[in-house]
Amino acid sequence: MSHTLYNKQWGETQGGILDLLEIELPAEPVKPEKDRIAAFQMFAVMYIKYIQIFRRIEECYDQVVHPQKRRVLRHLLDGIMGRVLEMKNEMVQLEFSEFHYFDDVLSDLKLTPDDIEIPIPKYFIYENSKEFQEREKLLGGILAKLGPQETHAVKEEVQMTVDDAIRIIQVHERARQGRLRAKFMREIRQQEERERQAQLRGAPTMDPDIAATKIQKIWKGFSQRKKTRQMREEELIFVGMASPAAKEWKNTMKHKAEKTEEHRRVIQEEHEREYQQGLVSIKEKIREIEGPDMKENMQDQIRQWFIECRDKTGKFPDYPDEDEGGSAAIFKEKDPLEMEKEEAQKEEEGGKKGKKGKKKKDKKDKKDKKDKKGKGKKGKGGGDKEEEEGVKMAVSNFVPTINEAATTYKDVWQFRDEVGNFEQRFDAELVKEAKRIEVETEIRQQVDELMKQELKNLKMAVDRDKGGKKGKKGKKSGKKSGKKKKKKSGKKSGKKGKKKKKEKDLTSDRTIESLYEELVTEGILVRPPKVHLRDFTGEYSFLGTTLRQANIEPMPSLSDVRRVITEFTILPLGSQAVHEKSPHFKSMLIAGPRGVGKKMLIHCICTETGANMFDLTAANIAGKYPGKAGLAMLLHMVFKVARQLQPSVVYIGDAERTFVKKVPKTDKTDPKRLKKDLPKILKTLKPEDRVMIIGTSRQPFDAEVKPFCSAFQKIILVPRPDYASRYLLWRTLISRYAGRISDSMDLSSLAKITDGYTPGHMVQALQQVLTDRRIQQLSKRPLVAAEFVSPLARIDPIYKEEEEAFKTWYGKTPLGKKRAKAAAGDDDGDKKGKKGKKGKKSGKKKKK
Repeated sequence: MSHTLYNKQWGETQGGILDLLEIELPAEPVKPEKDRIAAFQMFAVMYIKYIQIFRRIEECYDQVVHPQKRRVLRHLLDGIMGRVLEMKNEMVQLEFSEFHYFDDVLSDLKLTPDDIEIPIPKYFIYENSKEFQEREKLLGGILAKLGPQETHAVKEEVQMTVDDAIRIIQVHERARQGRLRAKFMREIRQQEERERQAQLRGAPTMDPDIAATKIQKIWKGFSQRKKTRQMREEELIFVGMASPAAKEWKNTMKHKAEKTEEHRRVIQEEHEREYQQGLVSIKEKIREIEGPDMKENMQDQIRQWFIECRDKTGKFPDYPDEDEGGSAAIFKEKDPLEMEKEEAQKEEEGGKKGKKGKKKKDKKDKKDKKDKKGKGKKGKGGGDKEEEEGVKMAVSNFVPTINEAATTYKDVWQFRDEVGNFEQRFDAELVKEAKRIEVETEIRQQVDELMKQELKNLKMAVDRDKGGKKGKKGKKSGKKSGKKKKKKSGKKSGKKGKKKKKEKDLTSDRTIESLYEELVTEGILVRPPKVHLRDFTGEYSFLGTTLRQANIEPMPSLSDVRRVITEFTILPLGSQAVHEKSPHFKSMLIAGPRGVGKKMLIHCICTETGANMFDLTAANIAGKYPGKAGLAMLLHMVFKVARQLQPSVVYIGDAERTFVKKVPKTDKTDPKRLKKDLPKILKTLKPEDRVMIIGTSRQPFDAEVKPFCSAFQKIILVPRPDYASRYLLWRTLISRYAGRISDSMDLSSLAKITDGYTPGHMVQALQQVLTDRRIQQLSKRPLVAAEFVSPLARIDPIYKEEEEAFKTWYGKTPLGKKRAKAAAGDDDGDKKGKKGKKGKKSGKKKKK
């Protein structure tokens, strides 16, 4: 794709952004929406539109090579990402559910589920690739020193003597030679039999013309059937009912497009390097060429100001301090409001009596306002309809960012002529404008120092003429007062500093590299396998809205889980700007039956964001850093390294064991070791720390609900896959494991009979069926669905009772309880209003 096309795509998104900003920044205050369903529809439409813009801007930022445009696009991209997360948080608070269904909105907007798939920005990895490579090299070096790690339990090897081993090898070798000899002799006998039969038959008696006709007939029939089969396959591929045959990857258009994208990223780096060099060189040129003229003009202006003030007041003015802006404050153009304020101040200075009268009136006005506010608050507590009724959009931290980026595009880039800039290198004129201001401020500071001295000399000369004793006294008193003020302010700041308690650094004498190495050596910091989120396959849920309208809570699909993981973990961990301002989540629990891909999701998070993975599973830290002091040291080291080398993920496997009521006597891993420290750690994590604690659980109902749910702010339930997801999983996994899907493969029946089986179970069955020998036979003997029945029969599926147990447990979580109350309120129309009001009152009291 060309530079023009990406510029055009950016311009097209500008219209959508401006439409959304009109809704976000209305001219008049918007009334709260009383109907919760209508409010959700409004949020859902805006959320989908933001995602569409997000997809296009992310693509533009990844491929645009102009360095100055990329800065505006990055600012806009971070703003849109943050706004998507804010909209998601609004919908969670409105529906009391982490999962939302947009099938009705998509049908209204004529969109497909693929159109609202949230992309993972590529700059998360590409822009920090050097840092990640160095970290990977360090980790690889430490692991190489340690040697190969045994991940699986060591099996007892069968002891065998050398003589026994030689005897077994000899037996097998003799058997192999015997089989080859037998095969060779069989071929010889068959050849002799064919020759004997030919001699008995004698010469052929058929007429050559008849023989040729028969051969032609057979050949024409064969070739025509082959052509018909090809035409049928082409038609099915065209209609979309069959997948095209796999081509060589290098010959595909997708491969060429990816190569072009990689090339554009190389150009981006070159242009960025040129831009950084241009910033330095252009600034030096401006300082050399325009600097002297700037200095002279400033000095002339300031001297003129000295003379004008001397003529008006009869004395030289005081020079403005650096805090006020120095000489820049003298020539600053004032707004009409500032002029009005100055005039009002002058009028107030008219007399003391006037001042006192105004002060009394102001106090009365303030009291009246306070009384009115107090009455208003009381009215709210008693049930003010305007505040209580309806849903209103919360104030956004990212809308100003989006507005600023949109304004920059409109003012700078929308109508800028770039006909000559074919290679999209940086614009020198824009750099000059920015650097001219920088040079001017630097020169102004130098001029201020010179002119302060000059003003001092002028005053001294005037005082010398007058005999200036009084002037000197005035100066001394002024200096003293200034010193006193500074001392006071210093004392205050010192007191404030004492109040804050600083955390003790238990490893102040050690470097981050040494701590990193120790954690790797102890097996706490692990290398996660490279798994992308797109590999977590699942189909979109098309009946979610329909089921909710019928008061049936649908189980989320694997596609919904993938979306939620992207929103709550990957986007905040990938961008510092988004993490600091977006709704802050410090911990998450991924719960679900065995084999649904809980740990795979954690590996996906680490891969997509380049995060470190710290394994604090009870079994992994058992016996390491014993005692309270040892545990404190372990947690200190983990979170110190996690903060320094962010983003980081702290993984706790089988998290329910930490909060279990009674630990079994057979369990010697001390699973409750982190129970008390986990809530304390969560309090220490700040918005600027891109660190997240993620736990997994396959038996959450064994733990105590209250402490378990309080330790994890977000709880994501991963269900067993539905029919659509199973069909897609079989198709994807068979191709991934070098299998081929032919007409003889009945995927629909296979997806139907595997109800209750998870992706992990499917992978197990595939590994057993698709052996190296079976893969070699695929061209002659295609795969059949019946081959998977036998290995699947040996695996226990997830029964409906277990899934119901997860649903029941989730109903006991805080969000599950709220969702149940909201559903009960929907059933009873009269109770809905009362419950809603009570809930909102209590919510306001808590906030207060």
